Amino acid sequence: MALPIILAGAAAVAAAVGGKKAYDGYQKKSEADEIIEGSKSRYDKRENEIEALNTVSAQKLDRLGSLELNIGKSFGEFKKISDELLKQLKQKDNKDLTLSIPKCEIDKIEKYSFSTVEFLGTAVASGAAGAAASFAVYSGVMAFAAASTGTPIAALSGVAAYNATMAAIGGGSLAAGGWGMAGGAMVLGAAAIAPMIAIGGFAYDSYAEKALEKAKETRYEVDKAITRMDLIDKHLSNINNYADKIYTSLEKINQTFNEYFSALKELHQKIVVLGWGEDISDNSEKSLRIINNGYLLAAIMTDIITTPLFKIKKVSEDGIVEVEKDSDEFNVLNQEELDNVLINKEKEYKDFILGV
Repeated sequence: MALPIILAGAAAVAAAVGGKKAYDGYQKKSEADEIIEGSKSRYDKRENEIEALNTVSAQKLDRLGSLELNIGKSFGEFKKISDELLKQLKQKDNKDLTLSIPKCEIDKIEKYSFSTVEFLGTAVASGAAGAAASFAVYSGVMAFAAASTGTPIAALSGVAAYNATMAAIGGGSLAAGGWGMAGGAMVLGAAAIAPMIAIGGFAYDSYAEKALEKAKETRYEVDKAITRMDLIDKHLSNINNYADKIYTSLEKINQTFNEYFSALKELHQKIVVLGWGEDISDNSEKSLRIINNGYLLAAIMTDIITTPLFKIKKVSEDGIVEVEKDSDEFNVLNQEELDNVLINKEKEYKDFILGV
């Protein structure tokens, strides 16, 4: 009778051990579930916050780019009707009407205006998404490349112009991870976004031991991704701040410019279109004053717009611009130059207002 008793005892021990293992497995599986659920919740929450901030960035850059493009278009029209008006006045008044603003400033304004017209034509023809936002980023890059190589990107045409400008900032939109034009390679740099795309999901092995191990690995990867997203948050917030500063400054100056532009259109309509000839001397002086003041304001805005948003590392012989990266592989914001140009041009604008 002793053997069955021993077997029964062994069975009881085995059952107890098996029960303990089953319980341990349940505990590990439960812990794995909690880790995965917690990690997924934290990741999703932070990702949603970054996506929202990225949307804000796209909106701010789109708003800024649209304003810059409209300003550039208005510069072209301003020059056209100014030239027509001055020509008409010279013929009627027999005077050599000379503008006080340096020709180099007018040339710079004209080049910027031309670049906006070329860009708009190319962007519309190619059906490019996020065109206005991209222009806000690389209008300054375009100017920098032109100054460094002597060959303005705007001198190109068609797809060549679009490809050159996109290459100048590192490639445009990132076709992965749901990141759009403003939040992708254009603003942050492709290398900065890459770790975000490494998280492929939250699946894990069904066996308790492996499940717990895999869950801990996933938690570690999520922690790294969230740390990366914290950096993205800081970077995008900084970019948004400067987009707002530039927009506010340009909008204010452009409102004053438009007052002179409207006055110029009235004179142009009266003298050139309708051919009124009375009080030519008064109209000559008034026209010169309006044109000079308009160009002064245009020059201030051109200097702001053509200051690169990001620091430029180098320009190749064919005009391709390489943007400087920081230790985290983010495009380096051109803060010092942006601060200087905003401060200096704000002072110039205030001096202008006080002087008129």
